[in-house]
Amino acid sequence: MPYPVYSRDEIDQIVGGVLTRLSVLELTAHAHDDQKPPPVTPVKAPTCPPFTAAQVRPGPSEPPTGAVTVNLNNNLAGMTQTHPPGTVFWLAPGVHALGGGEYDHVIPKGDNTYLGAPGAVLDGKGVNRYAFVQRAQNVTIKHLTIRGFVPPRNEGVVNHDSGDGWVIEHCVIRDNGGAAMMAGANQRVRYCALLDNGQYGINAYQAGDGITGLVIGYNEIAGNNTGDWEARIPGCGCTGGMKLWAVNGADIRGNWVHHNRSVGVWADTNNNDVLIEGNLIEDNDAEAIWYETSYNVIIRCNTLRRNTLRKGEEYAGRNDNFPIAAIYLSEAGGDSRVPARTGMIEVYGNVLTDNWSGITLWENADRFANSPANTSAGYCTLVVDDCSRCAVAAIDAEPYYSDCRWKTKNVNIHHNTFQHGAGASGWPLMAMLSNYGTYPDWSPYKARAVQEAITHQQNNLWRDNTYLGPWRFNPYETGKLVGWDAWKAAPYNQDAGSTYTT
Repeated sequence: MPYPVYSRDEIDQIVGGVLTRLSVLELTAHAHDDQKPPPVTPVKAPTCPPFTAAQVRPGPSEPPTGAVTVNLNNNLAGMTQTHPPGTVFWLAPGVHALGGGEYDHVIPKGDNTYLGAPGAVLDGKGVNRYAFVQRAQNVTIKHLTIRGFVPPRNEGVVNHDSGDGWVIEHCVIRDNGGAAMMAGANQRVRYCALLDNGQYGINAYQAGDGITGLVIGYNEIAGNNTGDWEARIPGCGCTGGMKLWAVNGADIRGNWVHHNRSVGVWADTNNNDVLIEGNLIEDNDAEAIWYETSYNVIIRCNTLRRNTLRKGEEYAGRNDNFPIAAIYLSEAGGDSRVPARTGMIEVYGNVLTDNWSGITLWENADRFANSPANTSAGYCTLVVDDCSRCAVAAIDAEPYYSDCRWKTKNVNIHHNTFQHGAGASGWPLMAMLSNYGTYPDWSPYKARAVQEAITHQQNNLWRDNTYLGPWRFNPYETGKLVGWDAWKAAPYNQDAGSTYTT
């Protein structure tokens, strides 16, 4: 698909020099040491892309001193095996291939670096499954276009096995199957264009759930999920511009996430200590930001425009009145027992314009540890000492009654601007709700227990926001719509200090 091109002057107007401050602002590998990183000053919500594919820099036109030159008649995979760890490889201009077999790929050694000359392309030719595989640490890949690889569903082209410490910068990774890349601990993905891949731009999953210190900064992530996998496998939850699974510490800053055929930024299952800041997230088919069964996130100073329109239309077409939202917080809450930069979910300084809807706080009364309704099978909450106790009859008593459920709690939504213009598609709602609990038979959360908790007991608060347009509010359960005055009054007591203009 064609994407708009912005000049450097236009980009500089919004970036305001923040690119040069990335090393100061980003989450360091020591984020979970006793010494916390210094607090950062958030950028303003962007009005144009912080980074575009046009800004991906070409590599050196000559091999750096000491580098091994890879010409078009060489095979990068074989050369990697014949050189020691720490080798720098410089790929000459032109299209490089890895061989005619589906398992022809590069197995880096620790501390290897792969640099592309201007015009250097690594092409899977629609045959090779993967580009870079296995678990070598501290691999660097820069200035390469990587295309045409065909991994199976849920697998990635670059860092296929989620090695730790990888740095991927100034690369264009596009037109592949699966995910453009997987992720490991302390991975840095910066100044890249991840475009038109089959499922994801980034699939941040590592076996054993060991990802910490992930940085995704100043990338264009667009057009992904070309395979439309959610339609092919309904409910698979296997798509997005990026998806994080059980990541403990991530900075997602200054990206342009747009026109993905799914969610823009999706964090699913036991993520914690995530910062989502200064991104422009627009024109994604589903939610701009979906934070699910996870903990402690700061969502600040992002611009979200025209997201969730396709998904919203699909729900409307089948008369489903669930409040599909640009920011969806699903069984996700703040908990100071899980170490992070915040013990809350903080949503502030964002500008939401003409999305299908606004922000939904949801908690499925039937979804908890060991419940058959928990789609993250085999996972427990992060605050339970013994997950086997999340069962009959221990779950009926504290602390298990409280701690076996991922709770949408301690959410603070403030100083945001919510705009919905005349003629815009959608259903401009703010929502805080649950379902009537029914399942399984041994559940202690039946009937209206969770509806009462999320609405009145779990410290969820809107305040000091600006509303422009015909906003309505959906507390407690689907279909229960109230106006501005009722939303502000007892028993909801929301949006003190906010302004509302139709």
